[in-house]
Amino acid sequence: MAARPEHPGADASPLLVACALRIERAALRGTGRGAPEQYAVLRTGMGPRAAERAVARALERPGMDRAVVLATGFCAGLVPGMHPGDLVVAEETRDPHGSVACTGTALLAEALARAAPGRTVHLGALTGSDHVVRGQERAQLRATGAVAVDMESAATLWTATRGGGAAAGRPVAAVRVIVDAPEHELVRIGTVRGGISAFRVLRAVLPAFYEWHRSSLLPRR
Repeated sequence: MAARPEHPGADASPLLVACALRIERAALRGTGRGAPEQYAVLRTGMGPRAAERAVARALERPGMDRAVVLATGFCAGLVPGMHPGDLVVAEETRDPHGSVACTGTALLAEALARAAPGRTVHLGALTGSDHVVRGQERAQLRATGAVAVDMESAATLWTATRGGGAAAGRPVAAVRVIVDAPEHELVRIGTVRGGISAFRVLRAVLPAFYEWHRSSLLPRR
């Protein structure tokens, strides 16, 4: 059973954390001090279409219409000097649908730095793709101003915020752990040695997700 939140009433809305891979879901299943009472991990499957379908279905379940949504997992860094194990906090996500602004990014970045000391936290635009990005395409995406790319975050956040009512004002965020970077390009993500390190980083930053969730529900001034 998840621990009670530190601030009464702070988890009035569920926290839905979406990821694509089994290893990501395994890292995210742990709960502990500060975890919301209503905490769900959704494995969407790989790719934007799978993410759209899975997130739409999840948010149609009873009690999930007011859920706060965070997309996470692994990603490819686009900026030279990035390393596997670095963290990316999206200030916005982009894909052919358009862009989605993220909530509470500065607080989230600070919480991640505390949860994973020694890891670099990058802020910027996170762009979506429907395939694994390689070679020259990485430079082309970097030229658009994006700092990282993955296949599900943009689709997840677009689905979570589309429509009116509660969805339009839903707090959303995307946090990714870099496993593939310009000077550390992978042949196949499933066999990366750094996958173990990325798994540990993802598990370590769960308290930052909980902190962001609590903050996102506080009244705005």
